[in-house]
Amino acid sequence: MKKMSMKLSLRLLLVLMSITMLAQGVLATVTDADGNYDDWGKYMGAGIALGLAGLGAGYSQGSIGSAAVGMLAEDGSKFGPALIFTALPESIVILGALPLFL
Repeated sequence: MKKMSMKLSLRLLLVLMSITMLAQGVLATVTDADGNYDDWGKYMGAGIALGLAGLGAGYSQGSIGSAAVGMLAEDGSKFGPALIFTALPESIVILGALPLFL
């Protein structure tokens, strides 16, 4: 990976993490007129977590998928490892969906 793209990826990761932490902190403290906490903050935080997990999985699957196709073009007997490596980023989305059920 080029040094410039690594810096860009790390900056993007820091920005997304900051947005997520800020949004969850702000939305968790929302109250109504009686002083009770609203539930929509929890749902917004879970939605942000799921959305960012989906973006991360899609970004990583693009790179892994192209590498797996190249590997299969060179050696067709490596279909199993290619399938496993292509399916691994989907576990990120499953872990991102976990807050929806908590």
